[in-house]
Amino acid sequence: MGFDEMDVDTIWKNGEFLDWEDATTHVLTHALHYGTGVFEGLRSYETEQGPAIFRLEEHLDRLFDSAKMYDMEIDHSREEITEAIVELLDRQDLTSCYIRPIAYYGYDSLGVSPGDCPTDLVLAAWPWGTYLGEEALEEGVDVMVSSWRKHASSQVPTNVKTTGLYVNSMLAGEEARRNGYVEAIVLNKEGNVAEGPGENVFMVNDGEVYTTGQAQSILEGITRDTVITLAEERGYTVHDEAVISRGQLYTADELFFTGSAAEVTPIRSVDDTEIGSGTRGPVTEELQEAFFEVIERRTDDHDEWFTYL
Repeated sequence: MGFDEMDVDTIWKNGEFLDWEDATTHVLTHALHYGTGVFEGLRSYETEQGPAIFRLEEHLDRLFDSAKMYDMEIDHSREEITEAIVELLDRQDLTSCYIRPIAYYGYDSLGVSPGDCPTDLVLAAWPWGTYLGEEALEEGVDVMVSSWRKHASSQVPTNVKTTGLYVNSMLAGEEARRNGYVEAIVLNKEGNVAEGPGENVFMVNDGEVYTTGQAQSILEGITRDTVITLAEERGYTVHDEAVISRGQLYTADELFFTGSAAEVTPIRSVDDTEIGSGTRGPVTEELQEAFFEVIERRTDDHDEWFTYL
């Protein structure tokens, strides 16, 4: 669904609420040419305890950490951004939606150095359903191992969420879709599993849970952290700095993706090799149910993860 088909009409930019069509930037904006932006993707849910934004504080922490890496000064406090997001959703009558904060070097000069380019901060929100398809949460998705590799953290930092780096993700994801798959898995320069184009990867073997860590060139996702916490609370042994070879993907009992957009999505095949029984596995199902139980507020667990509207 394109933005024109969505009932959204307002964007917040640099402290002002603007009409959607007026939220523009100059074609010589530094970030457009050099990928010098940092961003977040998070969700608000319509829960049994009222609409609430999931793990907003952690997303804002990562946004400011990402900006720090690029010497980018965000001239708005976390409190101001929180208030602006809440008002943005209220103005558009949004309760269940996707939220995109983005900070970037704006328009002033066009050398590689941002020089005196200002930092622009934009907040947008729109309705968004299941990222990989409605049926994916139950039936799982077919993926391929991409021929594109994830860059190493010695080349460009992988622990921050930067706009330019998502060219790597776009290439991997589009390669997968051109070949008839829903999504990709990206290996690092050593040939071990890094992550998906916009998701972290989890593996289940013999009742234990494995996921790759920062040393494997991943972005440590906030949904990843959520699922690790929920798994440990349910008694699972979680290896959160695992090294997973490509071959282990094919012989895993279960595989699944996590991410703010993907939530908890089972992987049913890799390179046409069926994973487990080719359906959502029992551990994945339990953790997926635990995740949705929390985010739909069917339990009082982890109330600290929510900012209520």
